[in-house]
Amino acid sequence: MTDVLEVVDLTPVQLRRVLALAASWKQPGAAVPRLLAGRSVALLFEKPSARTRVSTEHAVVTLGGHPVAIRDEEVGVDRRETAEDVARVLATYCAVLAARVRDHRVLERMAAAADVPVVNLLSDRAHPCQALADLLTLQEQLGGLEGRRLAYVGDGNNVAASLTYAAALSGMEIVLSSPPGYEVDDEVVEGARNLGGQVELVADPLEAVSGADAVYTDTWVSMGDEHEADARRAAFAPWQVDARLLDAAGPEAVFMHCLPAHRGQEVTAEVLDGPRSVVWRQVDNRMHAVRALIGVLVEER
Repeated sequence: MTDVLEVVDLTPVQLRRVLALAASWKQPGAAVPRLLAGRSVALLFEKPSARTRVSTEHAVVTLGGHPVAIRDEEVGVDRRETAEDVARVLATYCAVLAARVRDHRVLERMAAAADVPVVNLLSDRAHPCQALADLLTLQEQLGGLEGRRLAYVGDGNNVAASLTYAAALSGMEIVLSSPPGYEVDDEVVEGARNLGGQVELVADPLEAVSGADAVYTDTWVSMGDEHEADARRAAFAPWQVDARLLDAAGPEAVFMHCLPAHRGQEVTAEVLDGPRSVVWRQVDNRMHAVRALIGVLVEER
């Protein structure tokens, strides 16, 4: 493993190792090894970030390293200099390059040019670090992942794609339900199934959540989709996660959301802030998951 641009860059064995380390290092009083002592990690952000930046910076610090956060206007990828040159420069100083980009192809070009590990902190195609945090959350909540059922209702976006791959690698079943025209890409569904994943596509959101251990949704209007906001809200209205939809999953099902959330749109306040919501555990696990991922990447070099 050299780069993690999508969850499938991890083997099932590596995925289990990342989750095991995340769980172990999370324990009170755990001795987290200073694998980055005397080294830096570059954190490049072409898009705004709250949880991703703070969790990753904190992860680097607790591994003994120094996070170097860089904003888009400070670098100007492919405007001031090429993605390849940016990657080579940052790799000169830093042990790991992590980036949140608009175009996934920029990450691929950086990974090809850099001689240090490159980690995807979010792109238009994937959000693997979020998916790792979600698996860690589900593992804690459910006591295991194998054979568990996850229902994702809403936009078939980058988060949904990474979750689909993550479910396949971890032995979970995943059910996807989206309005027509907003489904997860066929390539992702086929890829997850080729990995042995059980992926169901269900048009009716109420039917999709039946028997699910967790119900997951995301914002209807992601960054870059603002010009489609009105059309998206109209199309997604039947996919709102309210008490009725969550109850259709069963009394033990939990609610998940990667945030930021919009109460009254993709989820009601009653569900998001209710006792079955584990969104704040997901937030906490963002740091633990990315710390373990960076730790494994550094250890394997």
